[in-house]
Amino acid sequence: MSTRIAAGSFGTLLREHRTRRHWSQSALAEQAEVSTRHLSFLETGKAAPSREMVLVLSNALDLPLRERNLLLGAAGFTPAYRESALESPAMNDVRRAIDLLLAHHEPYPAMVFDALWNVVKINQGAGALLGSLIPLDAETAHIVQNGMRFIFHPRGARPYIENWREVASYALDQMRREMHHTPREGGAALLAEIEALAGELGFVAPRTIETPLLEVRLKKDDLRLRFYTTVTTLGTPLDVTVQELRIETYFPADAETRAIVERLRTA
Repeated sequence: MSTRIAAGSFGTLLREHRTRRHWSQSALAEQAEVSTRHLSFLETGKAAPSREMVLVLSNALDLPLRERNLLLGAAGFTPAYRESALESPAMNDVRRAIDLLLAHHEPYPAMVFDALWNVVKINQGAGALLGSLIPLDAETAHIVQNGMRFIFHPRGARPYIENWREVASYALDQMRREMHHTPREGGAALLAEIEALAGELGFVAPRTIETPLLEVRLKKDDLRLRFYTTVTTLGTPLDVTVQELRIETYFPADAETRAIVERLRTA
């Protein structure tokens, strides 16, 4: 991401964000309540933005906090939002909130991911589920440590997801959309890796609409599980790390799955 600041001016980055959203200059100007002429001058470098103007435009574009900081940096200003390590004392309250969410979801699986789907933390239910599918060792660590890689890798969950094409197509579509709207450092390389693992997979819609949510159906030997998933983010974040965290929780889609999950936890 830092190379984007080095390679482009404020105007270049602003235009990049605007065109990525398929907005015209007039559309962004209206949203930000500035004149189209002034916006044009900002994009071409004929005018320099104030710090307040950068934040106004960032808000109008609904940019993530990381991108707002980058836009500020490109304009010559210091970041407005901090980025704290999750293990730092400043994040004590955040860690407690996450731990509480994970604990309350037991015995069902729950996992915390960062912006690139790297696993930050899991609960005991998730550990039991992962262990029931693949051996957790040094050889599989890099697969298990990334949610997307775990879905697509042949040594990950791919062989055990019965409806893999449906699940994978939704995951890949989501990843492409996120990477398009908000490029992230390391994101292009990860997307290329996942697309290579996906092969010629296109978007696959469910064959029949029988449930309100897309199920994840797992099968390994005699083990059969059906889950729905939800993704939670932490509200009103003022820290880059906090905003980029996502908590994925798995809910059993039938009584059999519920009973198996409860047994896995105590096994």
